[in-house]
Amino acid sequence: MRVTIAEVARRARVSKTTVSRVLNNKSDVDAATAIRVREVIAATGYIPSAGAVGLAKGRTNTVGMLVPGLTWPWMGDVLQGVADVLEAKGYGLLLNTVNRGADSMTQFARHVSAKAFDGLLLVEPPDTLSYIQSLHESGLPVVMIDDRGHHPGFPSVATSNRAGAASAAQHLASIGRDRVVMITGPAEFGCTVERVQGFRDVMAEKTLVEGDFTPESGLAAIREVLRSGVEFDAVFAQNDMMAVGALDGLREAGRSVPEDVAVIGFDDIALATHAVPALTTVRQPSREMGEAAATMLLDNLLDNTPLPAEPHVVPTSLVIRDSA
Repeated sequence: MRVTIAEVARRARVSKTTVSRVLNNKSDVDAATAIRVREVIAATGYIPSAGAVGLAKGRTNTVGMLVPGLTWPWMGDVLQGVADVLEAKGYGLLLNTVNRGADSMTQFARHVSAKAFDGLLLVEPPDTLSYIQSLHESGLPVVMIDDRGHHPGFPSVATSNRAGAASAAQHLASIGRDRVVMITGPAEFGCTVERVQGFRDVMAEKTLVEGDFTPESGLAAIREVLRSGVEFDAVFAQNDMMAVGALDGLREAGRSVPEDVAVIGFDDIALATHAVPALTTVRQPSREMGEAAATMLLDNLLDNTPLPAEPHVVPTSLVIRDSA
């Protein structure tokens, strides 16, 4: 059974903080106590954790991160951006998902109670915002990545969803396409609303179909529109996964892309370059968003730089390839 710092403290008849101070070679622990603690450590084979070493320093040199899951196509880029910044500053990352629902949140709450990290990065999982808000109000530094339009009372890093969708519409208009099928994400997502608004800032869509950000929903949307008899010459899908599904549906129906129907996605995930034809898309700067959020949080933790009240926006850009 793994020996804990609490067991070392009990056997040495000192507090856990004193054990941590010995581990950190603090000079304010008297020699006899330090010797007794080290003898217990040697006798028990105790291996100190980063948290135990950081206890006397008042910090863990660890940042927590809470995400819905790891299967979102752009999540890897966000995590890489975060890790690059943290590792450069000697910080570790404690990653939590909510894949197991309430059980996952219980485990996350234990980490919070144990003060296992100094600050929190958040890609907002469903139904957690009020809990995270309470943590922030109690003093935990929190930065959200991609706030999906909720604009909560703590700092966030977002991207220009509205401007990105507008750039897609402008490109379609420039190539003479004006009968557009827009395939959206779930209506309750802030990014869905912003991307609809941005597209409509430039032109009105011919028809709108709600999807769920999966290829299957993009395929289903195209099949639905084709069955309805609506004439269209372009598709704007609010993420690349749905755009790939739309390409499959158009290929299935014998429609040529881009000759018959132009297709534009959103995100610029790796799959976009391998689609057939290669997908024109709005690039969401996922890695840069992770870097910006981690930098913002560490600046606060290390230099007491105030966290900004307004979202830090990392702009999108249109990537033109073969599909439009």
